[in-house]
Amino acid sequence: QVRLVESGGGLVQDGGSLGLSCAASGSFSTIDSMRWYRQAPGKQRELVATIFNSGRTVYADSLKGRFTISRDNAKNTVSLQMNRVKAEDTAVYYCSAYDSGSRIFYWGQGTQVTVSS
Repeated sequence: QVRLVESGGGLVQDGGSLGLSCAASGSFSTIDSMRWYRQAPGKQRELVATIFNSGRTVYADSLKGRFTISRDNAKNTVSLQMNRVKAEDTAVYYCSAYDSGSRIFYWGQGTQVTVSS
């Protein structure tokens, strides 16, 4: 079982920067990747970025160059740095852990990011 708690959301001006953090606790033996998703009002949840245990990162094509995912294994945290944010980045951002053993996703409660123009 893995528990995820996001923090760092809030209001940010268009063109500004914001960092999100996800604190993980529990058993990580079969967790092979950590991910950030987001869901804007009236839209489906979309994958923002993934970081694998190997350190390899994958981003949504539309976000490459603006968002950066990273992890601190010592602190069991995963972060998402968002730069040059736009109004369309407004969404609830969710941290997720994928358990390759049971093939399930664990989810945090989400954190709201609102970009003001």
